[in-house]
Amino acid sequence: MTNPLWRTKPVSSTVDGRTGLKRVLGPWHLIALGVGVTIGAGLFSLTGVAAGQDAGPAVTLSFMIAALACGFAGLCYGELAGMIPSGGSAYSYAYASMGELVAWIIGWDLVLEYTVGAAAVASSWSGYVSSLLTGWGMVIDPRLLATPLTPVTLPDGSIASAWFNAPAVFALWIVTALLMRGVSESTTVNTIIVALKLMVIAVVVVVCIPHIHMANYHPFIPPNTGEFGHFGLSGIMRAAGMAFFAYLGFDIVSTTAQDSRNPARNIPIGIIGSLLICSVVYAVFSLILTGVVNYKTMANDPSPVATAIDATGIPWLANFVKLGITAGYVSVLFGLLLGQARVFLVMARDGLLPPVFARLNARTHTPWTSHLLFAGLTSVLAAVLPIGQLGNMTSIGTLLAFIIVCVGVLVLRKTEPDVPRLFRVPGGPVIPVLGIISCTVVMVSLDGLTWLRLVIWLAIGLVIYFFYGIRHSLLSRQQS
Repeated sequence: MTNPLWRTKPVSSTVDGRTGLKRVLGPWHLIALGVGVTIGAGLFSLTGVAAGQDAGPAVTLSFMIAALACGFAGLCYGELAGMIPSGGSAYSYAYASMGELVAWIIGWDLVLEYTVGAAAVASSWSGYVSSLLTGWGMVIDPRLLATPLTPVTLPDGSIASAWFNAPAVFALWIVTALLMRGVSESTTVNTIIVALKLMVIAVVVVVCIPHIHMANYHPFIPPNTGEFGHFGLSGIMRAAGMAFFAYLGFDIVSTTAQDSRNPARNIPIGIIGSLLICSVVYAVFSLILTGVVNYKTMANDPSPVATAIDATGIPWLANFVKLGITAGYVSVLFGLLLGQARVFLVMARDGLLPPVFARLNARTHTPWTSHLLFAGLTSVLAAVLPIGQLGNMTSIGTLLAFIIVCVGVLVLRKTEPDVPRLFRVPGGPVIPVLGIISCTVVMVSLDGLTWLRLVIWLAIGLVIYFFYGIRHSLLSRQQS
């Protein structure tokens, strides 16, 4: 009898045409979703943090390194998505290739990835909306704009401790309400916002080029301070690890297979298309941003693009860009909160989580219990944790998912060689192996505290699995 920890789902059983979800998404919807999630806090906030704390102007190289590793993983996602069009993303791929225990670990990891990612995005959104409202003469109490105990300067010049990040919590609940109305309506709003966001980026690039100061690029790679990860080559690699947070979007695309009209065809198109677009945008944008604003001033700046636009001295442009970015963050939160609920939905249908998370609203056909749970959990994280810590936690979860996907391609080529693949990664095992190596190298570059948080989260997940999931698994009931 097969050890229950390593039992796998047949590839054919991972595809369920009767999901209860509405299949409304086409390839352009998926590309818009991928671009919408990918171009967000990673570009508008973490670019400044990664440059100021880790890599300096060489953060552009960090984004290129991350894009290369993501390219390897993205191709592997494309092969598995065309072969296993299930809404569980890397969780479903692992279940079909490496067994139930690995599937649970990566599913629980995805929950961390999306939850913390949404919290980081909401935290970044808070900084931009505050800057926008200040320009309109409306000032939010600084104690409601930062994490607890963070020193803030009040309007009278006195120093006080922050309470919590209130706008971040507000944004999460608004987007959750939008998602609970239905995917079709939400996707239309998302597509409009993505178009606006790309227009804003184009305006920023064109306007900021004349304001680049070449002195800001020297030294392009600041010398290491003597501590690993603080500038130099190790700083570039650490910033690349943080940059993985910026490439989360194409992973989200793979969770929407049960919402897609033709997932086997559309998911690979959405993954690869969004990755190509975003790689170019990140490389160009980060180079221009560090040319306009000196990297040293961005180390703790939650809204470096607003700072860069303010440096141009064009008031109407500053308000336009800040408004576009503030609205653009809605598409990022939309994708992350959507991905959370879809992974939980698939895991619940497999019996690894309580059935309450598999229930859909009768009118909107959305998993309302998961949406409410994650809105609450993500709100707490966004309210009390700084964006740098949230970004690193998201990146390590993303890297682990990428490694599992690359391994899954190799395993399924051995165990399921005859299953049709709409898209096949070229070059035999070369690209999956390069994906595993590159993601592992970047993952090792992250700090020890981030690793500790990942281990604690996975340990909590294993307790849940061994007390509930292993006994209630659908495969376990079928075997009995």
